[in-house]
Amino acid sequence: MKFINYAMAAALTCLAVVSSARAETLPSNAIEAVNVAQQGNEIALRIDLKEALASPPPGFSVANPAKIALDFQSTANGLGKNSQAFNQGDLRSMNVVQVGDRTRVVLNLVRNMNYKTRLDGKALYVTLTPIERLAESSAQRTTRFAEESLVGGKHAVNDVVFRRGKGGEGRIVVDLSDTGTGIDIRQQGSNLIVDFMKTTVPDRLRRKLDVTDFATPVSSVETKAFGDNVRMVITPMGLWEHNAYQSDNQFIVEVKRVVEDPNKLVQGSKIGYQGPRVSINYQNGDVRALLRLMAEELGLNAVISETVTGTTTLVLKDVPADQVIDIIFQQKGLDMRKKGNIIMIAPRDEIATREKLEFESKQQISELEPLKLEQFQLNYQKAADVARLLAGLPPLGAGGAAAAPTPGVNVAAQRILSKRGSAVADPQSNIIFINDIPSKLEEIRSFIAAIDTGARQVLIEARVVEAQDSFNRALGGKFGLINSKPVQIGGSGIYTAGGSMTPATTSGSTTTPATLVQNPMVGVNLPSPSTGGSLALSLFNSAFTRILNLELAALESDGLGKIVSSPRVITANNVKAKIEDGTEIPYVTTQSSGGTTTATVSFKPAKLSLEVTPQITPEGTVRMNLVVKKEEADWTKAVVLNGYANPPIKSSIVETNVVVENGGTVVIGGVFITDTQNSVDKVPLLGDIPFFGWLFKYKNDQGKRRELLVFITPRVISDKMRFD
Repeated sequence: MKFINYAMAAALTCLAVVSSARAETLPSNAIEAVNVAQQGNEIALRIDLKEALASPPPGFSVANPAKIALDFQSTANGLGKNSQAFNQGDLRSMNVVQVGDRTRVVLNLVRNMNYKTRLDGKALYVTLTPIERLAESSAQRTTRFAEESLVGGKHAVNDVVFRRGKGGEGRIVVDLSDTGTGIDIRQQGSNLIVDFMKTTVPDRLRRKLDVTDFATPVSSVETKAFGDNVRMVITPMGLWEHNAYQSDNQFIVEVKRVVEDPNKLVQGSKIGYQGPRVSINYQNGDVRALLRLMAEELGLNAVISETVTGTTTLVLKDVPADQVIDIIFQQKGLDMRKKGNIIMIAPRDEIATREKLEFESKQQISELEPLKLEQFQLNYQKAADVARLLAGLPPLGAGGAAAAPTPGVNVAAQRILSKRGSAVADPQSNIIFINDIPSKLEEIRSFIAAIDTGARQVLIEARVVEAQDSFNRALGGKFGLINSKPVQIGGSGIYTAGGSMTPATTSGSTTTPATLVQNPMVGVNLPSPSTGGSLALSLFNSAFTRILNLELAALESDGLGKIVSSPRVITANNVKAKIEDGTEIPYVTTQSSGGTTTATVSFKPAKLSLEVTPQITPEGTVRMNLVVKKEEADWTKAVVLNGYANPPIKSSIVETNVVVENGGTVVIGGVFITDTQNSVDKVPLLGDIPFFGWLFKYKNDQGKRRELLVFITPRVISDKMRFD
């Protein structure tokens, strides 16, 4: 809480400003004597005047330093002196100041007090009564950030680190020994003071850090021992505000630069009223005088119109000074306009009329002001496009034709040139000639400087990873019986097939291999894997007239493959770019007409393509509108038409809009496909026999997995980047 700091010199200056605007008049009344008497806790003050007053004089009280001021209209100072000491209780002295026909009586108090006025003939009685609860001065008040709770030994500061935040704010990080350290923080003059209660600091941290090179509002941070405490003095520059918070053993102070808003009395990013708090007891006082006091308290240069008149009575305690001004504005129908560091205060109607006349005057000047020709050399933009843009015409599209206007947009309302202005472009030299009034030329100069800049470029790296995992397991068997003579089965008249085997013979150095001659035989011959391991077993008699064959075959295979595609493309900010790589598959279609068949060949793309439109955000991240396509022909499923194979196109498409940090990587999509197939071929009944049934059946298990992932990495190319 802060109270009005009103010095006597300010009172003299205010009265002098008021009196200078008025004609000198001879006062009709005068203050002749002042007597003081103390009655217990109250102080009675009697002011004798030459003539009786029609009403008590308006007055107001100031909390720091404690004063009470009374304004006497058309009254002179007849005491013969400007000050008088009393030293009666809480009343120290009195100052009497006359400026023109007005006299102000200022009572200097030890502490803030209430007052009452009463007229009795030609005398004015002022009764001063103490306030039970005194307001505390903001100069003496310290914000207690954390209460001190001592457990065990003394607290300690372990480390002090200065950092620069993302928004350019200065961040002081203090590592404490424990969370019970008491912290007091306050603003003292232009510095920010932080006291760590009952805390020690090592010698290595007792230093002054010069942090000017960090380009933050903070210029230096000094840490030192201060009695039993540790004091940190933070010295900011310019207009700033601070924020403090604690997380476990870390205490953090952030000092942020405040960008001045011309429409606000008090600057800062916090919501609501932020001015210094004041306490006012203002009875029937002049509105202009009160506005001057508030402007002085806020450090503003104020110009108050002579049409601001009237009196007001305010009894406020601990109210922000800018809220006091807002209350007066609402009560008296006032408004303000700020130009630079000067605010102009006047009635709303007067400000509206003045602005209307100013606008009409500017419009008349623009219609009568002579035209001036100026040329602009463009570096990045096309002169013809800028000329059409200044004239409010749509930009030229492809082929030099004018682009269609946006529905619902009034193109004429977007004209930047004045009514009399014109723009001519020279495509060869890329110079635009503008003939317009000087005020418009200044606006156009700023406009061209804003748009005629080189676009930042972005490198987009994409990785399309396709992984395949296959598994195949097959098991089959062959079983056969060969007999050299037909054999009747049980007298049924059914005979088995016969055959014979000739053993291997050796004659000299030549060996004749064994041969098997057989007719259709009894046996089981299920499909077996074309490759893989096999186990064969044959039983036969000594004469090779009867042979029993058994062959088992098994296959198990695993496959793992990975395909990585890495398209890259560089494009300007907010400009679409596209890159493609692949082939086009021919498709043949036939058409018969009148007994004649005509074949037509058409092509379909099977490519890997990346289409991206990047946008660099103010935070340094990259927003991307992405379309990634991976297409390939599947010849295993080709359809044969009139002798021509037409394969289908397998495509994987990812279309999204993402925001990625500069240099960061994001997975924008993935496709995961699992294909599992199990098949069994067997001899009926025999294949169902437990254990022995494996001799009469064939089993095939197949599994395929396919996964597709797309990784995107944007990189903003710096203007200073060099490639060695």
